[in-house]
Amino acid sequence: MAKLYTEEKNVTTDMYPKKETIDFILSYSKALKIVQVGTEKMELHSN
Repeated sequence: MAKLYTEEKNVTTDMYPKKETIDFILSYSKALKIVQVGTEKMELHSN
């Protein structure tokens, strides 16, 4: 059992998002609008 925790894992540090992921996050953030209503903040997604 102890051997499982001592083995080295092959971890890659070069992790980059896909272009589709970046496009999705950017389009979502452009459509998101935060409105102050009294003391509360409302998030509106205009899509």
